[in-house]
Amino acid sequence: MFDKLEEKAMVHFFNKFDKNPFLLKFKDNQYLVGKGEPTFVVDFKKTIPIMNLLNSTSIALGEAYMNGDLTIEGNLYDALIHFLGQMDKFSLNETLLDKIIHPSNSKESQEKQVQSHYDIGNDFYKLWLDETMSYSCAYFKNEDDTLYQAQVNKVDYILSKLYLKEGMSLLDIGCGWGFLLIEAAKKYKVKGTGITLSREQYKEFKSRIQKEYLEDYLTVELMDYRDLPKWGKTFDRVVSVGMLEHVGRENYQLFNDCVNAVLKDKGLYLLHFISQLKEMETDSWMKKYIFPGGVIPSLREIVSSMGNDDFHILDIENLRRHYEKTLLCWADNFHNHLDKISGMFDEKFIRMWDLYLNACAANFHVGGIDLHQILVTKGVNNELPLTRWY
Repeated sequence: MFDKLEEKAMVHFFNKFDKNPFLLKFKDNQYLVGKGEPTFVVDFKKTIPIMNLLNSTSIALGEAYMNGDLTIEGNLYDALIHFLGQMDKFSLNETLLDKIIHPSNSKESQEKQVQSHYDIGNDFYKLWLDETMSYSCAYFKNEDDTLYQAQVNKVDYILSKLYLKEGMSLLDIGCGWGFLLIEAAKKYKVKGTGITLSREQYKEFKSRIQKEYLEDYLTVELMDYRDLPKWGKTFDRVVSVGMLEHVGRENYQLFNDCVNAVLKDKGLYLLHFISQLKEMETDSWMKKYIFPGGVIPSLREIVSSMGNDDFHILDIENLRRHYEKTLLCWADNFHNHLDKISGMFDEKFIRMWDLYLNACAANFHVGGIDLHQILVTKGVNNELPLTRWY
């Protein structure tokens, strides 16, 4: 359905996104935004109420794409780079969307939030992740590395940074499907423990431990990180990959405090997380449909919280471009398995997930988000090599 007044208002709204030329297409009309030859077309099947665009540009456009009310003629990824590179021009009514932007961070709420994303089916994730079942930034040492090789590289890289020795104990907070701990047990003969809130990940990791005959080395627990201090266990090393984004801004210090409670003196702790330059709200569409409760921290607020636990920073590294490439691999895999995915989920879900993967890749491309690894010691450790050992 087309409303001429809404169409006119939409054209006025989109004219500010003029960094590169593109076409707005409606049923009877099309409009050029910017100057030059258009690089893509935003084809509206129906108009979007202008108030929806003003309340949340991200949700309004995301929902229109999910519902098929707008399509992109051209490359979706390139179109998203165009818009996300100008995200400062998006509108957001924080008061109206307070419950989406600031949901509860109680243990019960965070368990539901995690499970809403990670428990939609291991069979689904196996279709488009690689054989390692790693759902975090890979590490492409070589330009032609496969996704599988890059994920193996990533885990090897993290384990080398942790300076593991046989017989050490390693805790993985938010262990996913367990590949990092499996590799740590095989290559370094360490005793590893993983914790997760995802029941699907818990079941799969437990099965993998049995298949690999690693019961003497590895265990996995369904546990909230906030229960670590009263657990009564301590570890030589702690790692957390892609978990911090789920804890909420008010809990960053608490998260590090919980690590401190279980990390032995002079122990090493590696934190791998998506970050952003400033303390801002996470994208509202992403928070509503993909990662409820998710918050992306800034690097500086995480670094500032570490000193309170006597964590001495050894190394900080940004792997932003590696995550862009990882996501593009996932998006390709997703498209290559659409025949099977369409048997699991409806068209709306498929369009939503396609948008999610490409939008994240585009946001890494434009520098809207980064991927940092921070390596610290608990207290002063003068027993490590003088230079990088990895």
